[in-house]
Amino acid sequence: MTSLTGNIQEQELTPYEIERNKPMPSLNHSAIQTNLVTFLNYHYRKQYTILSEIEIIMPEKPDAVPDIAIYPKIKLDFFEDKLAMTEMPLTAIEIGSPSQSDNFIVRKINRYFDAGVKSCWFVMPSFQAISVYSAKGKYQFFSSDMTLMDNTTGIQLPLNEIFSE
Repeated sequence: MTSLTGNIQEQELTPYEIERNKPMPSLNHSAIQTNLVTFLNYHYRKQYTILSEIEIIMPEKPDAVPDIAIYPKIKLDFFEDKLAMTEMPLTAIEIGSPSQSDNFIVRKINRYFDAGVKSCWFVMPSFQAISVYSAKGKYQFFSSDMTLMDNTTGIQLPLNEIFSE
């Protein structure tokens, strides 16, 4: 729910949030996610499979639904679809939402590392920045006109491509 001016306010959980165990995406969250998927798919589609909002079966419950997951190239089988992934992605990307604390996302990132994910990105819309984690507590911070570099995947991403209208 939002106020008449569109500002986010305290609210009860929506069906989306209950079903997915994550907050409802905001306008900025949605636009940044679209920009990330578009950029990654355009530049890295031949090398990786970029998946948005796919459920990942975690070794310990609850399961997770990262905003974006980067996998080694997967051959799609349109006759045998998957509802969830049992393999861990190389990279899990989480985009912060106004209703989430940084601690909540860092705990989620730590769970990804415990499960075998190799790198995690924490996208911070308010700062127009991304922290790329290579291990628990070990990250590089990229902001403004910098180019993100993920040493795990070799992905390079100019942040001005992501935080633009």
